Amino acid sequence: MSQPNTVVVHILDKDYCISCPPEQRANLESAARYLDGKMREIRSGGKVIGAERVAVMAALNITHDLLHKQQRQDQQAGATREQVRTLLDRVDRALSNNPDELHG
Repeated sequence: MSQPNTVVVHILDKDYCISCPPEQRANLESAARYLDGKMREIRSGGKVIGAERVAVMAALNITHDLLHKQQRQDQQAGATREQVRTLLDRVDRALSNNPDELHG
């Protein structure tokens, strides 16, 4: 991995200098744009005042979304594992019922 460089990101009307390896620059900039959008969305709602509070609300919303997506992925992975088990059981039963077909 390369030595970190400083990247300037713009979030809610402020610039932040962040050390970041060159190969991660695009991801950092994308994350900063996403965070900036979420913070602007919260601020424009007018219910939360102050950059710190807006940042906390944005962090909570982003974390909630992340955890919800992880939970859905875990459920989908469990369902997929169960489908694979069912298919393997069916294959095992089919092979045990017709052992001569394997050596045909």
